Amino acid sequence: MSMAQYELTDRNTRTKLARVIHAANRIILGKEHAVRLALACLLARGHLLIEDMPGVGKTTMAHVLAKTLGLSFQRIQFTSDMLPADILGASVYNRESGDFNFHPGPIFSQVILADEVNRTTPRTQSALLEAMEERQVTIEGETRTLPRPFFVIATQNPSYQIGTFPLPESQLDRFTMCLSLGFPDYKAERELLKGRDRRELLAEMGAVLDPEQLQSLQAMVERITVTDALLDYLQDLLEFTRVSADYVAGLSPRAGMAILRSAQAWALVHGREHVIPEDIQAVLHSVIKHRLIYARETTGTDPRHIATALIAQVPIP
Repeated sequence: MSMAQYELTDRNTRTKLARVIHAANRIILGKEHAVRLALACLLARGHLLIEDMPGVGKTTMAHVLAKTLGLSFQRIQFTSDMLPADILGASVYNRESGDFNFHPGPIFSQVILADEVNRTTPRTQSALLEAMEERQVTIEGETRTLPRPFFVIATQNPSYQIGTFPLPESQLDRFTMCLSLGFPDYKAERELLKGRDRRELLAEMGAVLDPEQLQSLQAMVERITVTDALLDYLQDLLEFTRVSADYVAGLSPRAGMAILRSAQAWALVHGREHVIPEDIQAVLHSVIKHRLIYARETTGTDPRHIATALIAQVPIP
């Protein structure tokens, strides 16, 4: 279906997005807000970092998004002995033909689950940089285009756990959003304990969208209306982080674009043709939590409240 066949107010479009969310919520119980954020991140053509304890559904989230959106999927388990070629691929000599044949790595897929990305060394982590920024990889001097759409979901264990290598700031900045799923509430966990195995439910899931429809929706995000007054509010937020002594460094222009695109995607997910301040506020924490760091003088402030404090300090124009 071509992009021209979609309209922002089309009920069919809203219905398809609602079906994606509903299908995901059948598998990932009690995390509807996180599911909506993850979908908005994908619609904004971004990449997602999920940081949490093992066993709370990080890997399942990636599987669910790939299945419901009809995308090809590869899981890469990061370990300390992994090399960049294990991700990107390599050329292997063919004795019969006398040529080198390229064998693509798992990066050549539409959804990449970089599982426990901070378990590997910075050298191997850097293999994702060009892929995430340019949607291409350069291998042995040749540039190869990655499939479209291309979406990286990385999971990260807490840094205090043994055998982790912290992601550098340049790598973190490539992730549009960072989420923490947390433990399910009492009701959701009871349903999880009494219900069927999540892997069985995943195997039965069908695609709600196909890749062409998803790319059309991604193009629609950029057409969501953003007024000058809304941009004033966004720039006020950015400027406050740059001049305030509360933060080590302010938000970059790339962070500003991530907030804007995420807010447009959030508006589309909720069936609106324009962005409102509440859309920015809804995505702000996920976009800035891995980018904005409190200064030493304010270390007593809970990092989980960083967006709440920022929203409280910057008025809506």
